[in-house]
Amino acid sequence: MQVEVKMPSPEYQFTEISRLEPESIGEPGKRTFRLIADSSTSSAILWLEKEQLFQLAIAAQQVCDEVPSSGSSADSPTELEAPELTSLEFQIYKLAMGHDQARSMFIIDAYDFEAPEPTVRIWASRTQIENFLSEALRVVASGRPLCPLCSNPLNPDGHQCPRSNGKVHVDRISE
Repeated sequence: MQVEVKMPSPEYQFTEISRLEPESIGEPGKRTFRLIADSSTSSAILWLEKEQLFQLAIAAQQVCDEVPSSGSSADSPTELEAPELTSLEFQIYKLAMGHDQARSMFIIDAYDFEAPEPTVRIWASRTQIENFLSEALRVVASGRPLCPLCSNPLNPDGHQCPRSNGKVHVDRISE
């Protein structure tokens, strides 16, 4: 049984995506993360936490796994495209991932802090979402290596492992 969920209306919609790219800035351990979305008329820089990026990639993978590849081309709702030269930049408070079966398009809704409706809805094809999720997982995994004992990140200057029975366990990240 297919259940149709009505998603809230967004303030802006990017329907003709030319770029959907996750990015990290800075050194491992001090990185900030963002999602860059460019459409035919507009652009957005959406700042998010590493865990939000990871969870978005996992959600994208789950939706891709649940939605069979139809082979039909995506039907972007170009009539909903944001006004020309819309430029957004904000810290993401909440994300939602979905799929519009009628259009064969994937949807990412990004909410500004405590907004009741999405600030921006990004419409993407299966190929764009699959490329995004692969890159998002690569970006998230490119951080500091994890301690084999406690799974906490190893810092360049060492690590005191709580599972080393009170002894200082120092590992150094090889350059």
